[in-house]
Amino acid sequence: MRYYIIAGEASGDLHGSNLIRELKLLDTAAVIRGWGGDLMQEAGMELRKHYQDLAFMGFYEVLKNLPTILRNLKFCKQDILEFQPDALVLIDYPGFNLRIAEWAHKQGLKIIYYISPQVWAWKENRVKIIKECVDKMLVILPFEKDFYRKWGFEVEYVGHPLVEVVEKHRQSAQGPWTLDSHVIALLPGSRKQEILKKLPVMLEASRAFPQYEFVVARAPGLDEKFYEEILRPYPNVKGVQGKTYDLLMRAKAALVTSGTATLETALFGVPEVVC
Repeated sequence: MRYYIIAGEASGDLHGSNLIRELKLLDTAAVIRGWGGDLMQEAGMELRKHYQDLAFMGFYEVLKNLPTILRNLKFCKQDILEFQPDALVLIDYPGFNLRIAEWAHKQGLKIIYYISPQVWAWKENRVKIIKECVDKMLVILPFEKDFYRKWGFEVEYVGHPLVEVVEKHRQSAQGPWTLDSHVIALLPGSRKQEILKKLPVMLEASRAFPQYEFVVARAPGLDEKFYEEILRPYPNVKGVQGKTYDLLMRAKAALVTSGTATLETALFGVPEVVC
């Protein structure tokens, strides 16, 4: 079968990569193309657009980059039509993916949505679009099944993928790391805009706790120089990349930008301040 998968964020790249590996176990002849990141590409997907090119946050950013967003939508539609997938798999990222779902439904494509938009928290009327356009919704939070049933839409609860990911890391982690036992983790997010807002505040908090070592989990895909500029006034703060889970396994506490990372931190049992 041919699958076209769209993920627009770092968390979606993680979940998409695990999904691709499972698909390839079930269907060794699967051909997969789509949007995502390095992890999905490493798992075997032909990467057509990296999520780093899609990270626009806030009204001003969206307005400023509207021509780019419209070009991305046009390119995505053309690429899907050229690929002719047996199934279109959308991972969260509702601002973009729901627009694609509406269009793809009109093209007669089979649409599977993996990880529901948080319609139970805001913009509940988006359920109408989901009911009309999505053939199968796979949810990761138990209460979402009852929420959708209230709208007359049956969905399938498949469990949260992070539970398995974190547990695998716990079991496979080997050997000591080069940090002392008084570590506080800083997880400022994965997009430049949010990092520029959150990380300076987190770093200022570090001044009040000189007895602790503060370590920043750098986002994949962002240049090291980007962080060097922010960290320069804080010579006692380190940065690591690709070792977020190792960092959380050793942290006494964490400052975390609200999002997927807050759940990851909780699953490691680390006390956290959600920013």
